Amino acid sequence: MADEAPFEIIRGEMSRGLVLLGDHATNRLPSRYGTLGLAESAFARHIAYDIGVEPLIRGLAARLDVPAVMSRYSRLLIDPNRGEDDPTLIMKISDGAIIAGNHPLSPEEAEARLQGFHRPYHRAVADTIAEVAEASGSTPLILSLHSFTPAWKGEPRPWHVTVLWDTDARAVLPLLAALREPGDVVVGDNEPYDGALRGDTLYRHCMETGMPHALIEVRQDEIGTPEGVAAWIDRLAPIFERLNARADLHRTERHPSRTGPYAA
Repeated sequence: MADEAPFEIIRGEMSRGLVLLGDHATNRLPSRYGTLGLAESAFARHIAYDIGVEPLIRGLAARLDVPAVMSRYSRLLIDPNRGEDDPTLIMKISDGAIIAGNHPLSPEEAEARLQGFHRPYHRAVADTIAEVAEASGSTPLILSLHSFTPAWKGEPRPWHVTVLWDTDARAVLPLLAALREPGDVVVGDNEPYDGALRGDTLYRHCMETGMPHALIEVRQDEIGTPEGVAAWIDRLAPIFERLNARADLHRTERHPSRTGPYAA
């Protein structure tokens, strides 16, 4: 894979009808950007990526034999999970860290990052979904994996795992029920963030198109070690398998967004 490739596609059995996504899977940068003016230590923090998500996705994709698409670069360069007009698309400051390489940013450089990284990632997502739809003969189920910090501004976050969503509850409600069933983890519903974000990955590829989907956030201390990742693969894989076996999660059904009307 070329050094500048902005995404990675993990191949799997396309006819299974399931696609995994990782918008913030890695903390890498293309070599020409250096460290964007940050200390190297910043790239071990949540500001650079979703800690634990890359090995989690790789393990789930291998266990389930399904394809996955992951962004290959840090969200500090450009955030794949934001719309092109979102003011947080290229962050100038994140959780107290000033990103000197992003400010000032010329319109030409912003456009270069869109063309070089953001748009190719979304083309890869769209192309993979289309390939899975053709191979399976039905609407794919899309599951996006993220992680969140154990605390924010000194306040502990009690949830071990959460599910974010807008208004399409088809995959969300059975997913929440399955996560809660063992009773050994605290499960959040649209915590600590709201899943209705105009222009984000699932809005663009699922809400606008009517594909069943859900965004799963695992707390970072739960998947910060290989042992933790393995435990969550064991927990999530059979849940994803059962969801994917449901015929009602392979139908196109467009739901309105809480963010407002879709563009014409």
